[in-house]
Amino acid sequence: MNHDEAAVVDNTNTNSNSKNKKKKRRSNRKSKHSSASAPVNGICLESPCPLSPGTLDEHNLLKASDVAFTSLPTMHLDEQQEGGILQNNQMLPSDYDGRMLPRSCPEPIACKKSTLYTNVRYDSRSSPLSQCKAQRRIYCTYWSNEAVTRGLESGDIFKALIRVNAHNRLEAYCKIGGVPTDILINGIIAQNRAIEGDIVLIKIDPLSSWTKMKGSSGPSNSAAVSHVCDLVPEPTVLVGNISEGEGIVDIDFEFGNRMNLLEKKLHDEGNTYFGENGSPGPVGTLCKSCVNKNLYIGSSREPKNNASAVRKLCAMTSAYPLKRPTGKVVAIIESSSYRDGVVGILDVKQWIFSREDCTENCKPVNLPLSLYSVEYIPFVPTDSKFPKMMVPVSGLPDCIQKRLEVGDATIEAELVAARVVDWGEEDDVPEAHVIRVFGFGADVEAHIAAILFENAIHSCEFPPEILSCLPSVNWVVPQKEYQNRRDIRDLCVFTIDPASATDLDDALSVEWLSSGIFRVGVHIADASYFVLPGSALDVEAQFRSTSVYLLRRKFPMLPSLLSENLGSLNPGVERLAFSIFWDINFSGEVLDRWIGRTIIQSCCKLSYEQAQDIIDGKFDVENFTASENGLPRVHGKFQWSHVVKSVKSLHAVSKTLQGKRYTDGALSLNNPKLIFLFDEDGSPYDCVISKMKDSQLFVEEFLLLANRTAAEVITRAYPSTALLRRHPEPNLHKLKEFESFCSKHGLNVDTSSSGKLHLSLTHIKQELKDDFMLFDILLSYATRSMQIATYFCSGNLEDCEADWGHYSLAVPLYTHFTSPLRRYPDIVVHRTLAAAAEAEAIYTKNKLLKHEDRTGRFLTGIYFNKDAIESHEGQEALSIAAAGHSVPCTELLMVVAAHSNERKLASRHVKDATDKLFMWLLLRKEVFFSKARVVGLGPRFMSIYIQKLAIERRIYYDEVEGLTAEWLDATCTLILNPSTNKGIQRKGTPAKCRPLEEAVLIVSPHNLMAASDPSSKHCNGAGSSKMEERDALASIMHPEDIEPSVFPLIVRNLSTISVVLHAVGGNGPLDIGARLYASSYLV
Repeated sequence: MNHDEAAVVDNTNTNSNSKNKKKKRRSNRKSKHSSASAPVNGICLESPCPLSPGTLDEHNLLKASDVAFTSLPTMHLDEQQEGGILQNNQMLPSDYDGRMLPRSCPEPIACKKSTLYTNVRYDSRSSPLSQCKAQRRIYCTYWSNEAVTRGLESGDIFKALIRVNAHNRLEAYCKIGGVPTDILINGIIAQNRAIEGDIVLIKIDPLSSWTKMKGSSGPSNSAAVSHVCDLVPEPTVLVGNISEGEGIVDIDFEFGNRMNLLEKKLHDEGNTYFGENGSPGPVGTLCKSCVNKNLYIGSSREPKNNASAVRKLCAMTSAYPLKRPTGKVVAIIESSSYRDGVVGILDVKQWIFSREDCTENCKPVNLPLSLYSVEYIPFVPTDSKFPKMMVPVSGLPDCIQKRLEVGDATIEAELVAARVVDWGEEDDVPEAHVIRVFGFGADVEAHIAAILFENAIHSCEFPPEILSCLPSVNWVVPQKEYQNRRDIRDLCVFTIDPASATDLDDALSVEWLSSGIFRVGVHIADASYFVLPGSALDVEAQFRSTSVYLLRRKFPMLPSLLSENLGSLNPGVERLAFSIFWDINFSGEVLDRWIGRTIIQSCCKLSYEQAQDIIDGKFDVENFTASENGLPRVHGKFQWSHVVKSVKSLHAVSKTLQGKRYTDGALSLNNPKLIFLFDEDGSPYDCVISKMKDSQLFVEEFLLLANRTAAEVITRAYPSTALLRRHPEPNLHKLKEFESFCSKHGLNVDTSSSGKLHLSLTHIKQELKDDFMLFDILLSYATRSMQIATYFCSGNLEDCEADWGHYSLAVPLYTHFTSPLRRYPDIVVHRTLAAAAEAEAIYTKNKLLKHEDRTGRFLTGIYFNKDAIESHEGQEALSIAAAGHSVPCTELLMVVAAHSNERKLASRHVKDATDKLFMWLLLRKEVFFSKARVVGLGPRFMSIYIQKLAIERRIYYDEVEGLTAEWLDATCTLILNPSTNKGIQRKGTPAKCRPLEEAVLIVSPHNLMAASDPSSKHCNGAGSSKMEERDALASIMHPEDIEPSVFPLIVRNLSTISVVLHAVGGNGPLDIGARLYASSYLV
């Protein structure tokens, strides 16, 4: 003990007894904290939660990770930002490689790192904290380059993308290509500092260490997850609706990193930075030439592994289907860009407590980086997939430091973003630096800004140099285009879109030929005419890659002048288009086709609702006028009778095409969508479930046909440089789980092919015609087994053409051609298709072919002359056309595909996050009573599906004061009863028993009867808590059609129970809470 410490002890002895007791309690707490992760005899013991006792409270209902939104819609939001709301969106200056670090922060801690850890840079200079670290090691050292090379060659290790279970961060999963079962990385020691989205090297554990597969029979290794129904996925799964026939339903995504190096520009442009000592500094930007260069350099992030090792691992998983392979991370070869912007809150209260304690004891901090250091503030991510972090106080912006000096605990209510800068072998948690402050968590705009930031969405306006690439608003079709294109302005062409749509990509037409043949036309906006290859507009479009839609707001890929005006197929104006015509007979057979650039003039803009009314025959076109019935104006020489006849004919043809497609093996998984209704102020006041109308389905049918046709033509012409879209076969393990679940409940399902699965679901839907909720659950569960559809370059899979196919559509070739105003891959496909059509014209002209017109279209027509295309003249024509239209090479196209996949996934994350946000806003106004179906059941929690909101929730009932939960293992049955005895805390559990109101809303039958009496008066007692007041009001205002469950409550899988949902939070993370709704006289 030094002199200073002795002085402190002497001074302490003179204090009052109450202060001694207070210090003793704090000392006990600190000793408990430090003992949780301390090594024993130099060996690091893996505890259930080595970060901090109680920090990963599995029993806490109020975690955002408890929500799994299953089928929510894409919507638009056009609310204006309120002045001053986003003024705090401040950031830190960037260093030499584009990463933003505070100049006033200590330099990143120097530690031994493998050179494989390439995407996070470290400075060789030491920080004050690194100088005082104790010499201990929690995590294993990463393998060296030499060891990694040997391990990959020998098949001892595998490359994989790591994904973290949002319900339990201690569980992570790695998908190895070709292996049907994901590898479990269990515990933070095995995860070895890897976080969500990292590409890692993993070593598979011996067979004896593998765990039991969840849902399988036999003894369980974990009581916490035993007997959980198969419907509960291991990682969090976001289930979405089908878009153009595609299931985007799984997280098994080979390009899982949401943002690559080129996207650092998103964090640079249009924002204020924290400069020296947190003061505003200069804004740095990444030049467009650098963006362009970065976009075209690189390769796919899909991990490649030793083929023989993969086959061996597959054989082992097949031989032991009830065992889950496990492994551990030995190196990180590409760090996730999630590290560059994690959103969360600063745990200021804990820091203030630690500072006071340290001030009283005056003890220096000589510990490794942990959650208990006065030099650092704990950072708690809002996404539970990420670990808690520590932020250096000295590196915080001045605005936060000044508030800390006066003990302002309201900092904890603000959303901030932090970048992971270091995670050493000796550190319990990573070090991070705050790079942006969004505002108070109760502010909707702050949450939206945080969502856009963490998904790297470019929300800035288009700069002048990009807008200068476009013609003026008074642009008209140039005269030379009438000579180079087919003029079809005299054709009855019209659009069918959502009522609020402003970027009209596609239009339809139909002509009636002789002998019962229909000539159907799909006309797509020719955005590639305006977006010239290599221009500033082209670079910006490929950088954004896709338009991002929020509820009532969108961030377009292209400027509105182009996407909503010059390029949009608006009615009554001449527009440039790329058209495909098919001659189709009554059997749905395509007899002939034509592809080329056209000039059209749409005569009408229909909404889906208006088109549906035409299909349903809800009005007589002979006895009404458009203005009187609220219908849009019909332009040109056409009348409403022409439009109505065309819609009905197209609907009939689409039904034939759809039936033929399903006969050929296509699969439909149309999940219900949740639609929010908004008031005049832009706030949600209600929501409804919506399913696809016939008007949507018939439009989709022709767009699918157009995409298939474009894929076929560009692959014929450029087999190594075609940008295609593939949908791999489902996850076999999850598909078998679905099949087993259906079998247990007496439902027959054949999963041997997409067509057989579709037929089985059609029969099941008929069987469950009186139980639509169960069918929705089954549909959602079937969707989860599907893998995500992705873009790819044909040349990248030249030797694996069997992997090119689209599973749900049951077609060998597919691409995206029909939405060039909001998807960059469609622009690339347009250029390639234009090159193919031009090459065909060049070849025909040079050879002076005098055959029939059908023979002349040997490339774009239905007949393919392979000899002509492979001839010297054919290849020369293709080369000339490719150069003229800037068809990208294989290497460039691989990176475009990878970037497009990342941006598409990011836009989906934005959609899911904003859906959750607006659901929270809706529930904040009043609690929501509903019937729910139990889809997962165990001794600790149940998973429920609420059909009215199309969401899943978890309800935890273990360790609840005043509630007895009896789990009958033999029958997988749960019995819940209220209890007057206080809950008994389990030995060794970090959390105290939770109050009863967090798990159950219990109402007295007497109160329910009184509530039905209009003359009864109700009031809340003085001093009631907010939750008690809300529950008292809820017990009075509960809907008559939702009766509470009755105790004792006996629950089994697929039981129907009453629940109540409410908004949780407001300052910081937001969540949606779910509780049981029951009645009992014991209240």
